[in-house]
Amino acid sequence: MTSQSKYKVIGTRPIRHDGVDKVTGRAVYGADIHPTGLIYAAMLRSPHAHARIKRIDISRAEALPGVRAVCTSADLPEQGDRIVELGEGAANMRHLSANILARDKVLYRGHAVAAVAADTIHIAEEAVKLIEVEYEPLPAVLNVLEAMQPDAPVLNDDVYTQTPGGEQPADAKPSNLANHYVFDKGDVAAGFAAADFVIEREFDTTMVHQGYIEPHNATVHWNSDGRITVWMSTQGSFTARQQTAELLRVPISSVKVVPLEIGGGFGGKISVYLPPVAAILSKKSGRPVKLVMHRSDVFEATGPTPGSHMKIKLGVKNDGTLAAAQAWIAFEAGAYPGSPVAMACMCVFACYDVPHAHIDGFDVCVNKPRTNAYRAPGSTHVAFAVETVIDEICEQLKLDPLEFRKLNGSREGTRRVDGPVFPRVGMIETVEAIASSEHYQTPISGKLRGRGVASGFWFNIGFKSAVTATVNPDGKVSLIEGSKTDIGGTRTSIAMQFAETLGIAAEDVMPTVVDTDSIGYTDLTGGSRVTFATGIAAVEAAKDVQRQLIERTALLWNVPGDQLRYVDGGVSGPDNRRISFQELAAELNATGGAVTGKGSSSEATQGGAFSTHCVDVEVDLELGKVQILRYTIAQDAGTAIHPSYVEGQMQGGVVQGIGWALNEEYYYDEEGTLRNPTFLDYRMPTCYDVPMIDTIIVEVPDPQHPYGVRGVGEVPIVPPPAAIANAIYHATGIRMRHLPMSPPRLLTEIGK
Repeated sequence: MTSQSKYKVIGTRPIRHDGVDKVTGRAVYGADIHPTGLIYAAMLRSPHAHARIKRIDISRAEALPGVRAVCTSADLPEQGDRIVELGEGAANMRHLSANILARDKVLYRGHAVAAVAADTIHIAEEAVKLIEVEYEPLPAVLNVLEAMQPDAPVLNDDVYTQTPGGEQPADAKPSNLANHYVFDKGDVAAGFAAADFVIEREFDTTMVHQGYIEPHNATVHWNSDGRITVWMSTQGSFTARQQTAELLRVPISSVKVVPLEIGGGFGGKISVYLPPVAAILSKKSGRPVKLVMHRSDVFEATGPTPGSHMKIKLGVKNDGTLAAAQAWIAFEAGAYPGSPVAMACMCVFACYDVPHAHIDGFDVCVNKPRTNAYRAPGSTHVAFAVETVIDEICEQLKLDPLEFRKLNGSREGTRRVDGPVFPRVGMIETVEAIASSEHYQTPISGKLRGRGVASGFWFNIGFKSAVTATVNPDGKVSLIEGSKTDIGGTRTSIAMQFAETLGIAAEDVMPTVVDTDSIGYTDLTGGSRVTFATGIAAVEAAKDVQRQLIERTALLWNVPGDQLRYVDGGVSGPDNRRISFQELAAELNATGGAVTGKGSSSEATQGGAFSTHCVDVEVDLELGKVQILRYTIAQDAGTAIHPSYVEGQMQGGVVQGIGWALNEEYYYDEEGTLRNPTFLDYRMPTCYDVPMIDTIIVEVPDPQHPYGVRGVGEVPIVPPPAAIANAIYHATGIRMRHLPMSPPRLLTEIGK
């Protein structure tokens, strides 16, 4: 590792700071909180995919002994026509509120309608069954292409198609097509005219769940003084605070979110579903209220990644260079607008230097749960499409697929179709790493075995972070941050960057993630931003500590501060005088008291991350089963702060991508009922489905970060479906263009 030769702390593998609590079971997760006087809540959910609510009668539920409060959407404040920025994009507050508790209509099976708080969860669940709801069933639309038809049932009367021009025609009507995004580069017609051959293909994917183990939860106390405390597992405590405050129409300072450990999120725990409801029940009852989802509720009523229909058209010259590209991408937004189709448009051709391109993206409402982020949202979908078309191109050209990527891959100075120009990036280096790997160099042999490669991109984000560090007299440092949650060891990765800057050991830094009242505003844990952005804040806090320690040394030695330097974990001055960090810490009380450093990050943006994968498979034509034989991932991490955690992120993303490729899908019947809302029937990979994932960490430092860090958590999920599809083709001669490539679907293709 190059980082190991350059740094003392960065590139090493210390034990994670929160490891002991997690392996011994002492870590506190969302459902572990039990404040005094706690009562329990349950929710009533819609049995229909689309229906008008004509009447709700809660009287029988209220009369049940032990019931403390009942609420419906009538108890939530009216939102009006408000669009609010919530940290990962803007949201229509009317839609967000209606998704919490349905108002005039239910838009998917599992849509929350009412909630009950009672002395026990059993009483609450019994009371929920006593609520009477009169529904008028309406036709449901479950497919993105059907939802785009002019005669399709319209879900939301207030949704009109938003186009790039932004102007609505006078005769505009409500539509399921919420947004139409357009991106252009060059002259696409001229580009295709200059191409020697053109390939155009269509692709479909189904909804996929993030697969976190811990269900959504919230415990809320609305105190008599008006203060609201929320304990929950969330990927963004400040984002959860703002959503809760906006939905309740209370000042943001009235809400405190205490983030607890999280049993997985992957983008699915950014939106709030429960805190506003638990808050209303708490206000009505005067007691703290706990609300935890059942697993079926998680599947039916929280945001999976969208299903999609895509058309990809690529024009290529005989020398192997790309001439033009066109994409038509339609995503299922679920019940309300907001799918990650815009992000898909940003990623679809990002791995390649395409001179001429046109992209259309469509955000389409269907009678399914409102979709949410899932690890590089939108990028896996489009990579599946683009990378399989590229494999066809390479076959026609008789060109090694890695050579094609070296020829056409993005590099410093390449302009993405959506506008940004890449700084120094590592796309080509990941391709070269796979090309020179022992895996790729070893011939594949055996009947019905094939090898596939694919590349992927995620732009990564920066956003805002804050860190505060206090030096203790014993030379240890208490570091507090607001990047919740610790996903993949971020406490340690932040502490290591602080330690590297200050010249102390990672073990001498004690990181703590705190509530929203205890640290400056920090954006969500998502977008592969924490090690990058919160790391910058930690570096700035360490520099602030350095400046103050120089001032303290100037007092101790009675010399001007401009004659002193902080270097190698201590302060050096005239006549070779030196005092170590630990020695200075012991003198703090004698020189003015505690030293507290503060740092923030708000301006830095990342250059993006690339990954190239290689996979070998074996196909059983009788069963339609695909077995993963070997898998290697090469990824540009910029600088690997803690290589073990980087490898873990890479391997975890690949495993999720394998599940997405081969088995995972939401399976709805014609009535809009999800038929597999449990981990028993929703088929995620197990240890029997995947081999050891070999990792190659590529380090092309990002110039926007003081240590060259790039986010690593999302891009590893992007290439697997495409790489596996290409491997299946080279094993069987069958091109799969629908995810998942499950045994039934593969058997259907085999039988054609």
